[in-house]
Amino acid sequence: MLISFSKMNKKSIFFILLPLFFLNLHSQKKMITPTYLQKGDTVAIVSTARKNIDDNLKPTIDLLEGWGLTVKLGKTIGLDYYQLAGTDEQRTADFQEQMDNPNIKAIWCVRGGYGTVKIIDKLDFTKFKQNPKWIIGFSDVTVLHGHLNRMGIESLHATMPVAIPRATDEAKNSLCAALFGEKLQYTLECDALNHNGKAKGELVGGNLSILYSLLGSESAIDCADKILFIEDLDEYLYHVDRMMMNLKRNGCLQSLKGIIVGAMTEMKDNEIPWGRNALEIIEDNVKGLNIPIIYNFPAGHIRDNRALIFGRQVSMEVNAEQSKVVFE
Repeated sequence: MLISFSKMNKKSIFFILLPLFFLNLHSQKKMITPTYLQKGDTVAIVSTARKNIDDNLKPTIDLLEGWGLTVKLGKTIGLDYYQLAGTDEQRTADFQEQMDNPNIKAIWCVRGGYGTVKIIDKLDFTKFKQNPKWIIGFSDVTVLHGHLNRMGIESLHATMPVAIPRATDEAKNSLCAALFGEKLQYTLECDALNHNGKAKGELVGGNLSILYSLLGSESAIDCADKILFIEDLDEYLYHVDRMMMNLKRNGCLQSLKGIIVGAMTEMKDNEIPWGRNALEIIEDNVKGLNIPIIYNFPAGHIRDNRALIFGRQVSMEVNAEQSKVVFE
């Protein structure tokens, strides 16, 4: 049925257009940026997942102190509970303590593995919402990134303490820049698989396996009008296809403004080969989308793991010569 606005009074038109106004307002909701760090601030290092029992954090402590920061090691560092850094209760308590402590200005997860999802629903974010701070990490920390994004709070996808001895200067410097409020932007050489185009939107994402596992939960990302970043490690190739098919069938891929594909590291195949590598599998699932796509972006389970601010508006431009990602 067609509506003739000429035959309607102003009050009727107002009530028809009002829901559209609020829908647009919601889609443009401004994310909360945690306070940038200053020299003298304290960063807590904790484990939400796999244990870290080795004496391997001196390079990270030296790095942070070189930036003028103070370091506090959480109680989970050194705990040994089979694969995990303590029981679920111990890991929850440690993270909760750092969130609630006003003297802690950033929380850096020491490593990934598995286990963050086992504590996410036990955490109380009441004080954190009143005084947001930077949560830093990648891989299994994608659980936290997704959860924080749903709360409307930005977070940092970046290298982690156990990787600092192997991290490139670019990876470390980009993390420092992000934490201290310097503008991030990356210019990359063209990749043969790239899809040309321009887009602007909120950056979301993380580890593909974790994103896949969170779908349908309170920590799942909303893909609508977003720019999606994905990366992964040590997955069977057929499973990469399964996960991409899941994103497609959930309507995620079709609603995106752009895609950034990071490192797909140490992928595995079966005795009978799948026949496509990880990037080709992703391409098979996104071809036909009329959006810009960047492949082989330097982020993920690699030495050159550049910092990305999830929840931040970014613009991406991809052409035959180069691709560019600029954070607002």
